[in-house]
Amino acid sequence: MNFKIFIFVFLLSFPISAEVNTITTTSGITEGRLNNKVVIWDDIPYAQPPINDLRWKAPREIVKSNTLLTPKDNNFCVQRPSGLGGSEGDGFFSGTEDCLYLDIKAPADSLNKSLPVMFWIHGGGNTSGLKDVYDFSKMVKRHDVIVVSINYRLGPFGWFTHPAIQELQTGLDKTSNFGTLDIIEALKWVKSNISLFGGDPANITIFGESAGGHNVLSLLVSKQAKGLFHKAISQSGYTTTINTNSAFKQIKYSSTSKHTSSEIVDRILKDKNITKNKKTTDKLSIRKLLLDLSDDEFFSYYANRPTYEEIPLLTADGLVIPKIGLLKALSAKENLNVVPTIAGSNRDEVKLWLASAEYFVKLKFSPIGKLLGVPKVGLKDKEAFEAFNYYRSSAWKLRGVDEPLRNMEEAGNTELFAYRYDWDDHRRFIIGDFRSLIGAAHATEIPLLTGNNKLVGGYGFLIYPRGPSKKFTSKNMMKFWTNFAKQGVPGSSTNSIEWLPYISSNKSKSNFIILDNRANLEMSSDSISFQSLVDELSKESRVTDTEKCVILLQMLTFVGDDLYDDYVSNFSGSCDRKIAEKFLKDNASFIDY
Repeated sequence: MNFKIFIFVFLLSFPISAEVNTITTTSGITEGRLNNKVVIWDDIPYAQPPINDLRWKAPREIVKSNTLLTPKDNNFCVQRPSGLGGSEGDGFFSGTEDCLYLDIKAPADSLNKSLPVMFWIHGGGNTSGLKDVYDFSKMVKRHDVIVVSINYRLGPFGWFTHPAIQELQTGLDKTSNFGTLDIIEALKWVKSNISLFGGDPANITIFGESAGGHNVLSLLVSKQAKGLFHKAISQSGYTTTINTNSAFKQIKYSSTSKHTSSEIVDRILKDKNITKNKKTTDKLSIRKLLLDLSDDEFFSYYANRPTYEEIPLLTADGLVIPKIGLLKALSAKENLNVVPTIAGSNRDEVKLWLASAEYFVKLKFSPIGKLLGVPKVGLKDKEAFEAFNYYRSSAWKLRGVDEPLRNMEEAGNTELFAYRYDWDDHRRFIIGDFRSLIGAAHATEIPLLTGNNKLVGGYGFLIYPRGPSKKFTSKNMMKFWTNFAKQGVPGSSTNSIEWLPYISSNKSKSNFIILDNRANLEMSSDSISFQSLVDELSKESRVTDTEKCVILLQMLTFVGDDLYDDYVSNFSGSCDRKIAEKFLKDNASFIDY
């Protein structure tokens, strides 16, 4: 090539590249940045800021196509600062109500294509989390997909029920599920705009982990979400819902009773020295009081909760979520959005929490450890630790995988797949045996799915050693997920293990794939039920009778609707719910290490 022509072409490539990465959307002009063959568009607003009079209202469409959008610092919704997967910060409060933004990652050559779109919903109990701690760039680059990540309103800003709010509003604003509607609004934005980025609006897969998986299951029964997505993946999801009456006021004690809206309003009135009378407690007065509070002042009433107290969240309001609740709605043909669906859980879900519980964990300092400030982490009773994990993680699989999929099959969905994540080839250091402590814990699959340790930060070096085991499992998880997004089936692994559908010909057992290293990746099946777990726990020898009763309570009340009264009479031992609850409160201390 002539040297002058070469220079001309070389220089010409720069403005063309910049122009190609600048896209005018319905909500503004966004400029992409190229990073290692992936173009990233950050912080695109998908709805109007839900502030002032829009607090506790359905998200409003944003139309500002001529506005130049700029990336935002600390872009996340109001929450308590937390460790892995949450926001950074000191004190009880972080974030802002103006948080309805999304990011898009696409292959560098995506424009003028029509690529599958994967829509990520972050976890965090629907009370914490943010889009920015998840980086799917490797999946995007290796498998030619587009990934959209979003923020959505959290905690009492995302889910709130009070007559002063709902009864003075109309239409969708009468809902209690504002966070759920945020996710739906983001899907609407994607449907309208994603073709500009090279995505196919007729091929969108929603996927999320923990609360994100819970939200995936929620979208499967929301009529507002129908037609906005075409496949669904729930990772360690669950089906907890609360009715509107219980979200407002409860007579009996429960894990959410101290943070119902009536309790919160009473505390606010007391702190404001407002005497309760007809004038001060009428709906208009309460509404004005709630809307006039700053975000941090209102949030302060929820921030300093003990671990055994929760906030009423997803609500069976009859508008966004059917009144029969999420789990039952999944089995109803008139409610279910029938799309190919994957649901899975991790073998050691609850080790994420057990491994920091003072009841189970002890710290020792060697002479060198004292000098470096690094303790050795050990278990006080490994057998009890493993027993707690087994029953509670098995119950999570029932609640988050088996029950939802069985209900969906009942409603006519036959394109169902299940997995259990077992990979636990973590480091075994002198400071701790992380294979034993962490195992295949909750959320530990995400670094393998993304191909990076961004979610776990500095802990990545400790628990994710490089090597063929991690590489094989990560490679195949990405392959399965993107195959599913492209074709509606996960397909086969690199060593030819085919991921078979969930329901086997023998209806007493259900198929699932075990996601693990090369030697252990395989199809499996089981037929566990709550009754089989209760029977097994009755004969358990690794824990005391008191601990059995605590496990029974946790199995039947955590990450799902309260089933305790349905099964306690079938347990061979003698258990008192109040004694088990007191045990949990007395042993609610956690170690930060």
